[in-house]
Amino acid sequence: MIVRFAGGPLTGCELETTDAPWFGGWLTTVDADWALYVPVHRDLVTGAVLAEVRVTIPCHR
Repeated sequence: MIVRFAGGPLTGCELETTDAPWFGGWLTTVDADWALYVPVHRDLVTGAVLAEVRVTIPCHR
C-alpha cells in the first residue's frame, strides 16, 4: 500500500507499507516537529491512501 502525504512536514512524500490497512499516526522527519496524519481518501483501484495533516493544539492546564 502507498500512503501519500499532504500538508505538514511530509508534504509530497510517499510511504510504502505492508498490505495491512493504514489508520494514520504521528510521524516526523529528521528536522521537523511531529505531525498527526489521518487517511482522508483511499483509491479503491490502486489501494493508495491520501493522508492529510491534522492540526492539533496543545492543551495547557
